[in-house]
Amino acid sequence: MKVWLLLGLLLVHEALEDVAGQHPPKNKHPKEPGENRIKPTNKKVKPKIHKIKDRHSADSTPKTQSIMMQMMDKGRLQKPAATLSLMAGQTLELRCKGNKIRWSYPAYLDTLKDTRLSVKQHERYGQLTLVNSTAADTGEFSCWGQLCNSYICRRDEAKTGSTYIIFTEKGELFVPSPSYFDVVYLNPDRQAVVPCRVTVLSAKVTLHREFPAKEIQANGTDIVYDMKRGFVYLQPHSDHQGVVYCKAEVGGKSQISVKYQLLYAEVPSGPPSTTILASANKVKGGDDISILCTVLGEPDVEVEFRWIYPGQKDERPVTIQDTWRLIQRGLGHTTRISQSVLTLEDFETVDAGYYICTAQNLRGQTSVATTVEFS
Repeated sequence: MKVWLLLGLLLVHEALEDVAGQHPPKNKHPKEPGENRIKPTNKKVKPKIHKIKDRHSADSTPKTQSIMMQMMDKGRLQKPAATLSLMAGQTLELRCKGNKIRWSYPAYLDTLKDTRLSVKQHERYGQLTLVNSTAADTGEFSCWGQLCNSYICRRDEAKTGSTYIIFTEKGELFVPSPSYFDVVYLNPDRQAVVPCRVTVLSAKVTLHREFPAKEIQANGTDIVYDMKRGFVYLQPHSDHQGVVYCKAEVGGKSQISVKYQLLYAEVPSGPPSTTILASANKVKGGDDISILCTVLGEPDVEVEFRWIYPGQKDERPVTIQDTWRLIQRGLGHTTRISQSVLTLEDFETVDAGYYICTAQNLRGQTSVATTVEFS
């Protein structure tokens, strides 16, 4: 009995020593009466903001998608890069998705009605094919879909495609020109372009004046070089006049372009400035008469003439001759003078009345009149 009593006291003593020897946990302190038992925190909680999708703004700007594909080897199609370089002689085939596709391509191909070019519309896509390509075919090729309402169609800006294609030909660093000498008109109110375009992307191109012989710097302020256009005069003035040419260099080889005559033309843009003058305003029977219609305008803007005269209903025979030439006005200013002359022989009473000349260009038309009486 004593043995069990002593054993029990020994176990109680060891348990009390274990409890007394324990240390409180770190950063802990006794709770005071009424103290908040929730552990405080310094963590900042960012309020969650729900984004409201603006359907109106998302739908107001239509997404533009390229509809152009290039036919590769073995019937494989891929989207063309913004600029492509192909060897001359290769066949080019472009396709644009849509059942009403329109195309734009270098004017050189359209002007000559080249049989190497074929444009077809299939049920689901438009197709452009160019065979036996040459360096002269270099330029922008683009397509677009159309939105049609009955017989009226407009361009679908959301469905377009374009690529600038350079056709590299041995011995040709420049895109060939149809002539050995060309004229560039410098107008103070718009840019002028010397069209020196290269067929090798890595070519270094410089602009030169023939006399006095010197290189013209493309400083980015007055003149810049655009691979797709040539040297661009941003603000042309009379000091830029003269004969210039371009020089291309690549791989130790160089080539000179055709020459360009730069002419300054200070003529206001707009409908034709027209005057009319009769050889006589009173004419006797049996005499001849001529009416002169004159337009002074921009050197590169063509003018068309139309006439209305008293004997027109009676089919009176008249002769109409249209001519034009370039003239110098003032210090280095070039102007195009266009004229139309109506000539009538054996004047009769039916020929008396108003002679009306209408001159028209791309910017509008102007009508002038004069009276011829029978005396």
